[in-house]
Amino acid sequence: MEKIALRRPLLSPPFHHRPHHLRCLRALPLSLPTSSSTSLRYRRNLPLPLRASSSIPLTKPEIQKIKESAGNARTNVGVKQVPFAISVGIGLAMRFLIPRPMEVSQQAWQLLAIFMSTVAGLVLGPLPVGAWAFLGLTTSVLTKTLTFSAAFSAFTDEVIWLIVISFFFARGFVKTGLGDRIATYFVKWLGKSTLGLSYGLTFSEAIIAPAMPSTTARAGGIFLPILKSLCQSAGSKPNDPSAKKMGSYLVQSQLQCTGSSGALFLTGAAHNLLCFRLAEELGVKIANPWVTWFKAASLPAIISLLTIPFVLYKIFPPETKNTPKAPALAAKRLEEMGPVTKNEWIMLGTMLLAVSLWVLGTTLAIPNVVAAMLGLSILLLLGVLKWDDCLNEKSAWDTLSWFAVLVGMAGQLTHLGIVSWLSNGVANFLTSFSLNWYGAFGILQASYFFLHYVFASQVGHVGALYSSFLAMNLASGVPQTLAALALAYNTNLFGPQSHYSSGQSAVYFGAGYTELPDVFKLGFIIPMINTFIWCIVGTFWWKFLGLY
Repeated sequence: MEKIALRRPLLSPPFHHRPHHLRCLRALPLSLPTSSSTSLRYRRNLPLPLRASSSIPLTKPEIQKIKESAGNARTNVGVKQVPFAISVGIGLAMRFLIPRPMEVSQQAWQLLAIFMSTVAGLVLGPLPVGAWAFLGLTTSVLTKTLTFSAAFSAFTDEVIWLIVISFFFARGFVKTGLGDRIATYFVKWLGKSTLGLSYGLTFSEAIIAPAMPSTTARAGGIFLPILKSLCQSAGSKPNDPSAKKMGSYLVQSQLQCTGSSGALFLTGAAHNLLCFRLAEELGVKIANPWVTWFKAASLPAIISLLTIPFVLYKIFPPETKNTPKAPALAAKRLEEMGPVTKNEWIMLGTMLLAVSLWVLGTTLAIPNVVAAMLGLSILLLLGVLKWDDCLNEKSAWDTLSWFAVLVGMAGQLTHLGIVSWLSNGVANFLTSFSLNWYGAFGILQASYFFLHYVFASQVGHVGALYSSFLAMNLASGVPQTLAALALAYNTNLFGPQSHYSSGQSAVYFGAGYTELPDVFKLGFIIPMINTFIWCIVGTFWWKFLGLY
């Protein structure tokens, strides 16, 4: 058990000169009961003398609370000054040093400066994302660049609330254990080899993805715990040479496949919904969006999910090839879980209902957000989720704040003509090289992909660049639906580029199974292979579907 030592200071006053509460320390125990259930208050009543070398053992929750308090004390320093100066400097330079084009209004140029400063802060992190976005919003109102109602208009956006409710669904999957059960079944069925384990976990994530629209939540809440358990049972430990036995391969395989599993469904990742909303701002209307998205993504995504684990198995092979114990461990785990609980059945039925309404939404005239609201209401009414669960889902409320700020600013930039001015300029530049829309499409997609190396978030990347790149595609003559969907799929594919490029990348890298050089090497090779698959298969599939 960890111990926190209470030592007597080197220069201490005579005992009889000490305050009464310090003299009472003589009544503290030399050693305390080790039971974690024994309270600290009870232990301090045990009458044993205190020695200079004595210590008071604390339970792990008590120690963790002390560490968190100490960490908060160290980190409660407000804004990070250098990132703050750079972020604000970018906005000020845009506003006062760069000449304003004649065709751009003063209001539009000022909003662009605030937006650039906000985006720079999302990348550099002078404050938490939500706090920095709120500062940007405040600045836009304070400088009278936007009215209060215009600045906060996106907080009532349907797609943003669909994203928020999606986080609550993800909590329901974790809380009920349904996601864990589904993944464990796949391990039982396909887990006789390391390659089979990889496919089992990959397929289970693809099945869960449409009803759990957070790649980070799926990684941290379901798949990483299962991966760690399987690896450690096979003697593959993190931060150890034995990581190469199995852990390095499984972690990388699961990470690299999140690109296609997230891109397979409109509700497979939160940033997909943001892409869809920003495309609407530019006038791109996609009929029956959930079905259209799935149809266009289905063939390239499935081929990618079948290919990537095998390719990785060849270029980054695990030392342990066979895992005969894994199915037995999975069976034991399922036995420990017991039969499917009532809450799991409710969660499963609710998600099937929500997905069905998303698929049939256009036919039934039920908006996607209303279907999600209905699903959440069922979970609350039947007690699967409590309102406290929703209140404690901080990531959902944080996402609401900064998603709404980015969407609101992007919408106003479009309304004020900034996006069309910028896109027309780039399109004219590309036209000067006598490129048709195919060439412009390829250059813009590649640029969008590689620019992600300067972003630490897929959502931040979408908020900063999606609208402008989509507008450039449209100005270059790329068909609307193809341009919108291809950029959105691209957003998923570059998620595993590095250890900082997405939430799931950070989760899997933090597990300690992959060294940093391997992260960057595989983060370049595998996404490029993935992109190649999507380009080749997509070219023929999208032509067959009539997207161009």
